[in-house]
Amino acid sequence: MTEIDLEELKKSKTIRELLEFGIINIDKSTGPTSFTVSEFIKRYLGLRKTSHLGTLDPQVTGVLPVALNRACKLTGFFLGEDKEYVGIMRMHEEVSIKEIEKVISEKFLGIIKQLPPVKSRVKREEREREIKTFELLEKSGKDILFKSNVQGGTYIRKLIHDLGEEMKIGAHMLELRRIRAGIFSEDDKDYPVVSLYDFEKAVKEFEDGNEKSLRKMIIPGEIISKLYPIVQVDEKEIFRLYTGKPFFDKALVNKADLKLERGEKINVFSGNKFIGVYNVVKEEDLFAKPEFVLQPIKK
Repeated sequence: MTEIDLEELKKSKTIRELLEFGIINIDKSTGPTSFTVSEFIKRYLGLRKTSHLGTLDPQVTGVLPVALNRACKLTGFFLGEDKEYVGIMRMHEEVSIKEIEKVISEKFLGIIKQLPPVKSRVKREEREREIKTFELLEKSGKDILFKSNVQGGTYIRKLIHDLGEEMKIGAHMLELRRIRAGIFSEDDKDYPVVSLYDFEKAVKEFEDGNEKSLRKMIIPGEIISKLYPIVQVDEKEIFRLYTGKPFFDKALVNKADLKLERGEKINVFSGNKFIGVYNVVKEEDLFAKPEFVLQPIKK
């Protein structure tokens, strides 16, 4: 499998191309909803549409990637990715960290069942979610600092509430910050989170003719290549694939290197040119069918 140099690819794009197929990793503050932040970015940049990659409650801060224009079509591919949080929970009675850790290890690690909270927008039916880590870092009275890595779609506030119920003492969440959403994190050296203040400042500079700051904060939509294997196709196939056609074994450049199973998702490239996200079908000589195709973007 080959890798794509995102920084080199980004340098080859105009700012308009980046705005047409890019993502900005926003550091959401307390107060606004995720939708409000997404809409603000759309209006401020004068875009057709934006879409956030995973809801944060108004009181929750942290990583909120926002897709721009055509990158909105990638939202579904990112939503199910793992999320990582740090927060403070308050136990309603004095209890030791060891007692809490014992209950966590028995009931709140691995696959658990969770009923969405009453105020959630999803149907209230029990769902399975995976809690990959749930660490207690520090205790101050009844307040516990914690860190948790969970499957996308897990409700942390409900997790804390259920922990308190299980211990028969009660608990609620005081503060929560998302520090990672899939491949997007707050301390990414290439694409760290951006405050709305810095975003506004960068847009004003852009309007005054300086695109440097805005360009720096836009992540190319091709970052989807970090989620699924990359498959290279012959450049002679590009025009045909742009029409939404599936492709056959003969189109593959690196077929000998591929060890893919039917049903896997793949990123299809021709050189550094992103074609789209495909599903491997392996039906006779038919190799894959498209889920998303990126039509050429005018420079």
